[in-house]
Amino acid sequence: MRNPLDSRYMDLVRLLRRYGRSDLVSGAQLDEFAADDADADDPVTGDQSTAERFAADLERMGPTFIKLGQLLSTRFDLLPPAYTTALTRLQDDVEPIPFAEAREVVEAELGATIGERFSDFSMDPLASASIGQVHAATLRNGHEVVVKVQRPGIRETVREDMEVLARLATVADARTEAGRRFGFGQLLTQFRRSLAGELDYRREAKNLVTFGELTADYEHLVVPQPVMEYTTSNLLVMDRIEGRKITDIGRFGLTDIDARPIVEELFRAYLRMILDQGVLHADPHPGNLLLTDDGRLALLDLGMTASVSPRLQDEVVKLLLSISDGDGEETAVILAAMGHPVEGYDAAAFRDDVSHLVSEAVASGADLEVGTTLVGLSRLSGIHGLRPPAEMSMIGKAMLNLDQATSHLDPTFAPAQCIRDNVSEIFASGLKTSPGGLLSAAIEAKDFTAQLPRRANRILDAMADGEFRLRVDAIDEQRLHLVLQRVANRLTLGLVIAATLIGAAFMMRVPSSWTVLGYPGIAILFFLLAAVAGIALAVWIITTDRKVARADLHRHGPSR
Repeated sequence: MRNPLDSRYMDLVRLLRRYGRSDLVSGAQLDEFAADDADADDPVTGDQSTAERFAADLERMGPTFIKLGQLLSTRFDLLPPAYTTALTRLQDDVEPIPFAEAREVVEAELGATIGERFSDFSMDPLASASIGQVHAATLRNGHEVVVKVQRPGIRETVREDMEVLARLATVADARTEAGRRFGFGQLLTQFRRSLAGELDYRREAKNLVTFGELTADYEHLVVPQPVMEYTTSNLLVMDRIEGRKITDIGRFGLTDIDARPIVEELFRAYLRMILDQGVLHADPHPGNLLLTDDGRLALLDLGMTASVSPRLQDEVVKLLLSISDGDGEETAVILAAMGHPVEGYDAAAFRDDVSHLVSEAVASGADLEVGTTLVGLSRLSGIHGLRPPAEMSMIGKAMLNLDQATSHLDPTFAPAQCIRDNVSEIFASGLKTSPGGLLSAAIEAKDFTAQLPRRANRILDAMADGEFRLRVDAIDEQRLHLVLQRVANRLTLGLVIAATLIGAAFMMRVPSSWTVLGYPGIAILFFLLAAVAGIALAVWIITTDRKVARADLHRHGPSR
């Protein structure tokens, strides 16, 4: 019987073969997979029809690959624009599971019948996705809620798909330039972490609580809160909020809404989340924003989140300020410090292109879109061989979605101006130090003060006794020693062989009773010894050089 993993593996291999030579990767400058001119309309932006087919194929392969496509839509440094756009539109709407199966999941998780926990439970789902589906319900106390039910067997499906992806990522990282350049294993680790969070509804419930606390000070923002006693890893029960998606509201409908305070609070709240609290809602696209009947904006679908480290927060603060000031040179310096340069990174060309992009963005004045600029900077990083942190791409995607949402609600809103207006608050967040950080710094200062006199005395004593030594590990001394030893051995053997040949030549003129073909036998013998030694030396040089080359290739990858 055929192993289902093998079947899945072959499906994925066929997918890679189908698109491996398309502009899917040529836009990322992967030479070994470069597409022919006929395969793509533009290798920089990508062929839109091919990108749409790629997204459709991922959609057909099931939930794991739908989620993978959604993650790839944030990697502007890896994929051409046509692909990130197509993957952003991936539809996660699938056929709903029968109500009987949904009932089984709900009752198994709650340990009670639906009738015992709910006074009303809709049999028809409000929405159905690849991982779960949502039903409207009412608790016995009259609290109106929505119930998110995870599809049976989805965890096993995802686990099997992740095994297949891990196999291919390992092979790609070890054997292809693309793997060494972009680190598919690292990308897969990020994807595994993100998908595990979405599969555990308890994490989403914690995210709802966290974002509810973060938006509590904003009167125009609301986050539905979970009913924790009814929430498990496979079941999420949370407040039901009535309203309309902002994408369903046309320009005429928005004329009756005072959108400016809503938009300003939304933008300020996300700046605070990212730059102050280090929490990122990775998918705030307009479809996840609901305008309520009382004029508030509800933030929905908080399953995909990420954390932003304090160091990255500081860098993003400086990056946003340099963009809003139109300082392209400083923007390039900050990006270079944030990213990881790979082979082929050209700092000068990168700096020139970043300066050009920022100057063009600032030239648009009030129409400057920060998210679009961040996305463009991520793409430039990938083109020039600078791998940005994964969180940086997600911040760019989040800000891009915010740009779309705010421009839909209020076309006159200027995100860059909002950043400048709140510059003092943003700068304060960059200087903020937690009590734990202050305590840690105080302990370090105490240790430094206590150790300084003793260490200074040791240094001065060593200098006075002439025993002071300074060691700098600037080169690989062991490797250098081995190379020099190998060169010396080869030179010595070469000199011995040359001396043998010269000696044999002189012996040709010495009469001998033992001859070979009329020449002195002893001279011919030394000629033969020198020839054999020369051949042996050549073979030894070739074999050792090949071994060293293979070892270097395994360690560092091929050189350009």
